[in-house]
Amino acid sequence: MKRLLLLSLLVLSHTLFAQDYRWQQRVEYKMNVALDVKTHKVTGDQELIYHNNSNDTLRKVYYHLYFNAFQPGSMMDVRSRNLPDPDQRVMDRISKLNKDEIGYQKVLSLKQDGQEVKHQVDGTVLTVYLAKPILPRSQSVFTMKFEGQVPVQIRRSGRDNAEGIAYSMTQWYPKMAEYDFQGWHLDQYIAREFHGVWGDYDVTINIDPKLTIGGSGVLQNPNEIGHGYEDEGVKIKKQKENLNWHFIAKDVHDFAWTADPDYVHTKAQVPGGPELHFFYQPGEKTTENWTNLKAYTVKHFQFMNETFGKYPYPVYSVLQGGDGGMEYPMCTLITGERNFTSLVGVTAHEAAHAWFQGVLGNNEPLYPWMDEGYTSFASSESMAYLFNTKDNPHKGSYSGYYKLIERGLQEPLGTHSDHYNTNTAYGTAAYSMGAIFLNQMKYIVGEETFYRGMRRYFNTWKFRHPEPNDFVRIMEKESGLQLQWYYRYWILTTKHIDYGIDSVNTADGKTSITLKRAGTFPMPVDLLVTYKDGSKEMFYTPMSEMLGGKSQEDKSIKWSPLDKWNWVNPTYTFSIDKTDVAIVEIDPSQRMADINRENNRVEK
Repeated sequence: MKRLLLLSLLVLSHTLFAQDYRWQQRVEYKMNVALDVKTHKVTGDQELIYHNNSNDTLRKVYYHLYFNAFQPGSMMDVRSRNLPDPDQRVMDRISKLNKDEIGYQKVLSLKQDGQEVKHQVDGTVLTVYLAKPILPRSQSVFTMKFEGQVPVQIRRSGRDNAEGIAYSMTQWYPKMAEYDFQGWHLDQYIAREFHGVWGDYDVTINIDPKLTIGGSGVLQNPNEIGHGYEDEGVKIKKQKENLNWHFIAKDVHDFAWTADPDYVHTKAQVPGGPELHFFYQPGEKTTENWTNLKAYTVKHFQFMNETFGKYPYPVYSVLQGGDGGMEYPMCTLITGERNFTSLVGVTAHEAAHAWFQGVLGNNEPLYPWMDEGYTSFASSESMAYLFNTKDNPHKGSYSGYYKLIERGLQEPLGTHSDHYNTNTAYGTAAYSMGAIFLNQMKYIVGEETFYRGMRRYFNTWKFRHPEPNDFVRIMEKESGLQLQWYYRYWILTTKHIDYGIDSVNTADGKTSITLKRAGTFPMPVDLLVTYKDGSKEMFYTPMSEMLGGKSQEDKSIKWSPLDKWNWVNPTYTFSIDKTDVAIVEIDPSQRMADINRENNRVEK
């Protein structure tokens, strides 16, 4: 009996530990803020209920003060002025800002459960020394008064962007930092993107009645506000006093908004999906394209819902603003004076982020490829669908990767996003190599298995901040294959794939084919043989570390699986009981990022 009881306790302990390992903190924000359009200052009150769901006792907490990056001498400024290829939007512009042009966030008062707490600012990070520790499985309430100055538009946030949008309000409030099994995530705001705590936002914004606001969340008082939000038939009186816009966003990790006096606000409904909102300044460069954009955005959401998993929020807003394209929960900021294809492309990309950044909430500073790369993969496939193009949608990603190698700038994809030596290396790694990671995964596990795995990944890990291994494990479970080797090679090294056909010899009624691995990155091999009568046969050689192989992808071509290729062997030879071989080609789908395709094809 005692032995049974001990065994039960051990099982229970193991179960609790397994559950606790991936605990998540939670936040509940309630903010009442006012934006003065004459001084460009934001003042407000913030109440934050912080849930410590960890097993740790917290004696400090930390906030991000992102606007502080837009000051001469900040880390963002210094980094930009010392990169060999600085972002053209930043360059040395921060160093030249006047006092009324800089950004800042100041905490005027801060209390924990009603008691004043000490706090200290270091660049864009605020350290808070708690009045009392926050015990495991408990909560604490922080009340804050803060003031901020909206900087001149430089990077993502700011006022008066290049297209004349008045306010792009991103990273605009003191934001609690994320704490998880890795500890606190306290990256200074230098260039890259963000990581946040899941929670609910209740935000009221007081602003000049001439301005229209769009952003995260669902507007709670549309019939008081107007501006295209109100119910059909409701008449809104013209306001002379400031309006209070009240938004609620649930289960998100950030809150962003834009405001402009010239916005046109239109809507579209995704069947079975969210209501889409569009905000743009009308004009020759925008009106026609933004009007036509609605139907394409609806189709994009339908494609994403079907291919990668269902978007879970009731609304999504496409906002003209910012400095290019940047995603936030339930909305995106994009520059809008583009040709139509570009406008659809940037919308498709940023809206695809709603799945990988918005719902999955990857740690973008640590794993930008899980967000930008997966988003690039998905939006490229969606664009091919939207415009009915037959070309390889990922051709541009492969081209960027090959150019990076040629220039000698490649760094491991596992590099922290702020620590790449060049913007070029970061951009190619995060976007192009991240997309290739998925396209090669499709090659390794097979197309049907891959898309099942993508939907399983989304549905398993939504609202949970997945790590790289979480994705790999989903694909292993879906495919029955071992895949850690692929992650290690592609993400943690700069090894390259290079396979070639060493020889094709005919004798005694048979054809002997020898393949050669010239590169340092092993992969399974699809080998297409075309015979002189035009018939085709796909020979498939799994890589030894997989402990299995994929199933037939193209049912129209004969499928002939071979024995595994041990990765330590530089060559692999097999024979065909035929002599009428015309063409032998490695990887005809060109999904392998083979750096030398000249040796991939032999014609007899």
